[in-house]
Amino acid sequence: QVQLVESGGGSVQAGGSLTLSCTASGIIFSVYHLAWYRAASGNQRELVAQLSFDEMINYADSGRFTISRDNTKSTMYLQMNNLKPEDSAVYYCYIRSSRTQTTWWGPGTQITVSS
Repeated sequence: QVQLVESGGGSVQAGGSLTLSCTASGIIFSVYHLAWYRAASGNQRELVAQLSFDEMINYADSGRFTISRDNTKSTMYLQMNNLKPEDSAVYYCYIRSSRTQTTWWGPGTQITVSS
């Protein structure tokens, strides 16, 4: 059974930093493409960052966020710096198998940035 467990969410003041983690179980993590999405209140999910199984990276808005992975821990990360109130949202980890294209979503973790 595949399970994604997110951690690291919470509240922070503008200009602060947070690191989200998403640990997977039940899969061969190294063959998965990874991504972080977010959904602000009332909005659809939007892409934050992508990291392919072969280390290709794409950011929706580069500069403040860094996506990374540790295949030995089956964990993906999102380092967020200089956070702004508009970054407040529920953040979701997302994985897609490079072999079968099967996808899974994490449960989401709330980030609230106060001004």
